[in-house]
Amino acid sequence: MDSAESVAVGADVEEETDPPEARRRVGRVAAWAAGLLLAGVSVVAGFRVADSDGVTPVPQILAFLPWLLVPAGAGLLMAVLARWRVGMLWGVLVLGVLAWYVQPYGNTDAPSGPAVAEVRVLTSNVEFGGGTEGLIKAVREERPDLLFVEECDFACSALLRKELPRADYPHRASVEASGAEGSVILAKMPLKSAAGVEGTLGMPGAVADIDGHDVRVQLAHPMPPLPRGVDLWRSELGRIQRYAAAGDGAPTIIAGDFNATQDHAAFRKVLDAGLRDAARIAGPSRTPSWPATAPAPLGAQIDHVLATPDFSARDARFLDIGNTDHRALAVTLTLHKPATER
Repeated sequence: MDSAESVAVGADVEEETDPPEARRRVGRVAAWAAGLLLAGVSVVAGFRVADSDGVTPVPQILAFLPWLLVPAGAGLLMAVLARWRVGMLWGVLVLGVLAWYVQPYGNTDAPSGPAVAEVRVLTSNVEFGGGTEGLIKAVREERPDLLFVEECDFACSALLRKELPRADYPHRASVEASGAEGSVILAKMPLKSAAGVEGTLGMPGAVADIDGHDVRVQLAHPMPPLPRGVDLWRSELGRIQRYAAAGDGAPTIIAGDFNATQDHAAFRKVLDAGLRDAARIAGPSRTPSWPATAPAPLGAQIDHVLATPDFSARDARFLDIGNTDHRALAVTLTLHKPATER
């Protein structure tokens, strides 16, 4: 009798300790889900580690690199649910890599020389001219000295001439065109004619006389990394990079819609040509500028004001101007004389 009871009790213990089939199925599904999530994120993260933009869809996904923390975190949770030790280690590693690269790119060291000039800069993509009226309102509030306007069609250009007094902005460099190809630089200070960067969309350039100091100014608007246009996007960012490098350290400001973030290798090459991102210096380095309809902090920062290291930056603000898919960016730049000069 006792031995029979012992066998029965032993059978009950065995049934209780063996995981049910349903639990095993959940574990398998969770492990597969973890593997798929982590594999997808790992591919994109791998291109970031390799300092490459890869091919479609990698460049498009890289624009939203910080948000890959979400699927990577979900993959780690799935691995924990599945009790998959390799997956847990994989998830922790991927999250660590992403966290490292989410850090802002570039240095913020302040110029050591004395300040000699100051300029307020505003850049805005008005999306085929639709945001022009909102931009004009922002200009009246921000009072920029230099205004860069992308996708400024014929109607946009005419409205700027009408609503912004010539007495305030007497100087202009522009590519007059329809649709997204038109672009305008307006300035309170004199502009000397200079060749702009060649591109599919208008990218005018000039040399601004800022309180007696010649500063190269260039509007940036390369083509976006469309699925079949990644090579063109990379090529036009390369032209902007070569323009920056050709300055050989001369004071330079490049502003506009770069269609790229700090997570794109092609954009980092522009920065490495001797420029710093004003939003990075002034603080809001990850504030999204596109799409404007996405609630913060969703989106990507593809609108930038870049300047050579002899500029410091402050008061950077991203502005909703309406009727455009971009937020405008306003920032104050201060030019410093090199400490070695007397």
